Amino acid sequence: MFEREIQQQHAAELMRLAAIERLARQAAKARRANRRAARASGQKASEGPVSSLRSRFARAA
Repeated sequence: MFEREIQQQHAAELMRLAAIERLARQAAKARRANRRAARASGQKASEGPVSSLRSRFARAA
């Protein structure tokens, strides 16, 4: 009986982890879709522009 309970708890834990991973994949997919839609419509993306490395470092001698 004890082994069966452990197995049931393990199965429940695996299903819980699978649900969490599924939710994370759905959230990532939604973020990608939002970025693509913003890019396609010409709006600014939520990340903003990336600065170039030229303005960040001083010129070498």
